[in-house]
Amino acid sequence: MRLSTESRMADCPYCGERFELVVDPSVADQEYVEDCFVCCRPIVVSVQVADTDISVYLRAEDEI
Repeated sequence: MRLSTESRMADCPYCGERFELVVDPSVADQEYVEDCFVCCRPIVVSVQVADTDISVYLRAEDEI
């Protein structure tokens, strides 16, 4: 049985602050914007779920 949410540690691409992200593994591919808790800048969060493997990628909003 898969949990409804899982957490991953990540680093802000702007200020480098480490923080915890809570992700929903029931959706295979996700992309959303979340503000950094320290510098308040928008971070694009991409989550990919394959079986039990969860990958989280962060980038600054102005990165391509």
